[in-house]
This record gives sequence, C-alpha cells and structure tokens, in this order.
Amino acid sequence: MKAVNLVPSDQRRATPSGKAAGGAYAVLGVLGVLLVMLVAYVMTSNSVNDRQGKAAQARQEADAAASKSKQLGAFADFSATKEQRLVSVMAAAQTRFDWERFMRELSRVMPKDSWVQTTSASVVGDSDSGSPTSTTTTSSTTLGGPTANLVGCTPHQTDVARMMVRLEQMYRVTDVSLNESARDAAGGETSLQNCGDLYKFDLTVSFSPVRPATEAPKGETRVPASLGGGS
Repeated sequence: MKAVNLVPSDQRRATPSGKAAGGAYAVLGVLGVLLVMLVAYVMTSNSVNDRQGKAAQARQEADAAASKSKQLGAFADFSATKEQRLVSVMAAAQTRFDWERFMRELSRVMPKDSWVQTTSASVVGDSDSGSPTSTTTTSSTTLGGPTANLVGCTPHQTDVARMMVRLEQMYRVTDVSLNESARDAAGGETSLQNCGDLYKFDLTVSFSPVRPATEAPKGETRVPASLGGGS
C-alpha cells in the first residue's frame, strides 16, 4: 500500500536534490576572483603611489642639488676671479721699481752746479739712449733689468766720472755706462735746456731685476744718509 503525505507541499521539509550546490560554488568562485583582483589592485595602487612619492622626492633632491650647484658655481667664479687678481697683483709687485727712491738718491749724488735735463726709464731695460724731450716712465710685466737714461749738464769732465762712481753705489744699480760727455760746439747761453759752455752728459744706469739681499750700497752694511739711509 503506497504512503500518502498529508502535509501541505509549502510546509513540507526540503530535501536536498544537489542542483543548488553547483550555483553556490560558482558564486564563491566569482567572489574569490573579485577578491584577488581587489588585492592586486590595492597592491598595484600602493606600488604606483610609492613610486610616485619616490619620484617626487628625487625631483626635490635634484632641484636642491641644482640650486646648490648654482650657488657653488658663483663661488667658483669668485674664487677664479680672486686668483686672477692675485696673480696680476703679484706680477705687478715683481716688476715694480722704486723710482721715487732713485730720484731722491740721484739728487744727493749730483755734482755741484750740475743738473739733469731729461730722463727716461723702463722696468724692462728699453730705455732710449737718446735725449728725450720730456721726462717719461714706462712699465711692462715682462721680466728684465730696469734701466734709466740721464741727460744733463755739468761743469767738468771729472764731474761726470765722479757722478758715475756715485751712481754705481746706489740702490740696486749694477752698471753705469757713458753714452756721451762733450761740450756743444755751438756753445750759447747756459740754461736749463742748454748746457752752453758746460759739458753735456748722457748716461745709462742699469739696475738689478730683483731686490738685493740687503739694501746697503756695495761694501757697506748700512745706507749712508747721503743716499737716503740713516747712518
């Protein structure tokens, strides 16, 4: 005899048929894929943000380095300018000659009743041997022995010789050469520009290119008062 279930169908206990399990697995699979994609997205996003942050920091460091380099570049330019000026000053100092001292000493060794009409001088030894029309002083950075050319008048030939001996004892003088010492045949009235009956001398004084170890004249330990010293 067949059993009959009198419980209404909507209230009956469900019995598994196995059809719904496959759908649940599919849903779980989709959710898993979505989770993996979300995790991958988050990791990729974090990696991109991290790289962007590092790139921004690198740009900041590059800008700071460029700014510092620019500042150091200006300092380097200033340092180079300083070195160039220092070299120029040193070169000028090496070729400097104390012409004021020379003229002061010259005024002390000139014989009585003698005078200098014209002078020309050079720190490189290019002084003209002729008689210039005016007093000139030239300079150059080329190393060489300074020279001075003196043209003037003196009463006697012996005064010329005496003056040459005195000039050789002056500061830094290494040689004194005589270019001319004679009376003018035309004679004439004696004046500052014309020797008249006096002797006209033309001398070239050569100096050492470097300062001596001592400033005393030859054979002396101190500079005489007559040559600008204190003894």
